[in-house]
Amino acid sequence: MAEPDAATAPTSRGIVAAVRRELAAARHAARASLAATGAARVAALAQLDAVRRSAPIRRDELLVTRDTALAEARARRERETAKLGRGLLGLAEAAAPGTAGSPWTAWRPGMKPEQQAGLTPGLLRIGALVQEPAPPTAVPALVPLLDTAHLYVSGDGTAAADALIGALLLRALASVPPGSLRISVYDPGRLGGALAGLAPLAPAGLISYLGPGGLAPLLDDLAEQIRRINENVLGGVYLSVAELAAETGRRPEPWRVAVLLADPNGAELSKAERAQLDRVTRTGVAAGVHLISRGFDLATDADVETIALRAGGTARTSLTGEIPVRLDAPPGAALVTGVCRALAEQATAGPPPVPFAALLPDEIWQQSSAESLRAPIGEGTDGRLVELVLGDDPPHALIGGPSGSGKTNLIYCWLGALATRYSPTELSLYLLDFKEGVSFARFAPGTRDPSWLPQVRLVGVNVNSDREFGLALLRHLAEELKRRAAAAKQHEATKLAELRAEDPQGAWPRIVAVIDEFQVLLGARDAVTSEAVDLLEDLARRGRSQGIHLVLASQDVSGIEALWGRSGLVSQFTLRVALPKARRILSDVNLAAELIPRCHAVVNADSGVPSANTVVRLPDAGDRATWLGLQEQLWSARPDGAEPPRLFDGDSRPLFPLLPPPPAPELPAAVGAVALLGETIDVAGRPATLRLNRAPGRNLAVLGTRADEACAVLLAAGHALGSQHTPGSARFSVLCLDSDATTPAKSLHAVLDARHRCGWYDADGVTGLLAELARDTGEQPGGQAAVPHYVFGFALDAVATRLAARPGPGLPSGHELLRTVLSRGPERRTHLLCWWRTVARLRDDLGGPGARFDAIGAWVALDVHGPELSALYPQPGGPAWFPRLNRALHFDRSVHHRAQIIIPYEVAP
Repeated sequence: MAEPDAATAPTSRGIVAAVRRELAAARHAARASLAATGAARVAALAQLDAVRRSAPIRRDELLVTRDTALAEARARRERETAKLGRGLLGLAEAAAPGTAGSPWTAWRPGMKPEQQAGLTPGLLRIGALVQEPAPPTAVPALVPLLDTAHLYVSGDGTAAADALIGALLLRALASVPPGSLRISVYDPGRLGGALAGLAPLAPAGLISYLGPGGLAPLLDDLAEQIRRINENVLGGVYLSVAELAAETGRRPEPWRVAVLLADPNGAELSKAERAQLDRVTRTGVAAGVHLISRGFDLATDADVETIALRAGGTARTSLTGEIPVRLDAPPGAALVTGVCRALAEQATAGPPPVPFAALLPDEIWQQSSAESLRAPIGEGTDGRLVELVLGDDPPHALIGGPSGSGKTNLIYCWLGALATRYSPTELSLYLLDFKEGVSFARFAPGTRDPSWLPQVRLVGVNVNSDREFGLALLRHLAEELKRRAAAAKQHEATKLAELRAEDPQGAWPRIVAVIDEFQVLLGARDAVTSEAVDLLEDLARRGRSQGIHLVLASQDVSGIEALWGRSGLVSQFTLRVALPKARRILSDVNLAAELIPRCHAVVNADSGVPSANTVVRLPDAGDRATWLGLQEQLWSARPDGAEPPRLFDGDSRPLFPLLPPPPAPELPAAVGAVALLGETIDVAGRPATLRLNRAPGRNLAVLGTRADEACAVLLAAGHALGSQHTPGSARFSVLCLDSDATTPAKSLHAVLDARHRCGWYDADGVTGLLAELARDTGEQPGGQAAVPHYVFGFALDAVATRLAARPGPGLPSGHELLRTVLSRGPERRTHLLCWWRTVARLRDDLGGPGARFDAIGAWVALDVHGPELSALYPQPGGPAWFPRLNRALHFDRSVHHRAQIIIPYEVAP
């Protein structure tokens, strides 16, 4: 038998050994795992025991955490909801401001809502959004209408639908300017009763009701309005009236709302009516034409909003979608009626006028007057400013309106618009007011306000008793017309624009002369009226080409024969402005002024032809504070060296002027000194003068019983004469013969005696002074020329008895000495300036009924009638003069063709 393989035996033993080792390792691993498992089990049991012990505490902690997280989530939700609610409320208030969105509880019967501007109307409230949970403040539910959409109201309950429509209309009316929304109601079933609460709007033309048969005409009218607006208003430039209003700031057309309430038992729409309704639905919103329909289906269109009524006072709208709306309870009948009446009153009164500031340009003095003057005075019916034009056509204007109609306010509007557009080099203003008032005084410097309107050259107020001042203005304008005509001829120009182009360095502003209550100037049949009419006619006919324009204003021109008898004159005033109830300003067949309300005017630039009427609403320009601010601005911008205007106040006496330095001593000796007697009634306000040279008759007689005025004339003359002579070069004598003249006579003596030799004489010294003057030969010792001697006699007629007596046999009486001095004195340089209280007493002092007045070369008459002056006047019957307080008549036969009216100066004693 063979022996086993030596290699095989060891391998088997190795395998067994390996298996044994692996088994040993496995046993060891099992034991280790068992130990680890046991440890883990012990740990797990310990952990389980710990969890079991801590489970109640942990559960409480988790519950607290959960509750805290839930509370924070709820708080965050409430905050976000409140924030969202506030945002929605803010948006709602902005979208439906004021009466468009306020609850009915905020309304009161008779209230006059504060309408918004009206160019961009907002949404309208119908109720509140239904929200879960209910917020503290409900969010209003709003629907669009004006300039946005048509409305279609559906659902059960006709009464509820009509109440909702009435409430919407009331909100719409109260949220736009008065009169800017017109409503038509087609209600065949109830004949207007469905919206009867709005009936108080009818007298103001804000609502009309149509019954059976009225639908077709209504739709036809709406379609025609849309066509007209597209053609004439929008004109292809604007897509809608709302766009035009936003662009121009003015809405030219009112909103029109047609309410169509179908009769449940009525007939269906005809084919023509259906087609017309569809046309209006498609095209109406852009033209401001809107439909509110209940029962008539409107064409499917993006401009149609729907309101579907539900049970329980709720509704769904196309704007709010699935969110339900709880409708507001309709307003009470008393509230609706009261508010409608208030709205009708506002509409009747008209919209508030455009503010005065709207007439003013953004920058002052930017326009040229070479061709014309253009300035707005108010707002037309289309919302645009209406301009008045003065130029070649129309050249002149007539303004008329009874007392209280706003004539002065209209003139203020015009002057403000002109003065801010045209600088003083482009425009000159002459303002004259014949009524008793100071309407134009604010344009001249005063004691409270030193500023003035830089364009104004002359202001005349309280001149109702001084028609001569109006005549003086016309004479001044006539002289300016001659000057301009001569310059135009020299430069071969035919109108102002050409003259300004040929002579750019010349001063050729346009002149506007405003004469308020001009009928006073033409109210009498006398020489003043005759000359004034002739001058007016010449200025009206030729002034247009030279830039001189007349603006005549009056309360009533129906009785002015002097004006209306000159058809050629009236025809030049082609621009007519008629205030309410004005008569004969427009043509006889034009009654527009009878129909307009207060604060309005009819502007007509075609001599009053009805077809040229334009109705204008005037702003309030009379506020003094507003004018002061504007005038201060213009005054501050005045050119350097600008002179203030001449102010003539008929109720005030002018102050004695500041006198220039005395002339050279030889000048008074050569040509004679000049006495100032008062102020002439003319544009320049020149003094009335009397030159006292060596010509015969260079004496002055002041005639009348008004002591204060007589003394004022003598004081003015004395002050002026005393200032022209160097100290000591003249002699003065003051005769005070009446106690009423003591104070002014002493003041004159004091002033003259401070510079010259001045004697004081009473009744006892008169005869001696006259005797001295009568003996005076006029020569000084050594052959020198006589010293001028001025004798001022206060009430010389008071010593007539003394003067009539003879001091002795063969000696001349005082009257004879007086006549000698009057006759021979001027050539000896002795001049008498004396006051006699009547012409008869002067005549007696000069020799009685047959006395000659040659020695009295100049006189000033106070309260003396014209016929009494016939002996002193070159024309038979005396001058046409009726005494007036603070006025005198001055005549100097060496320089005057006719007597002139003067105003005695106010001379401080």
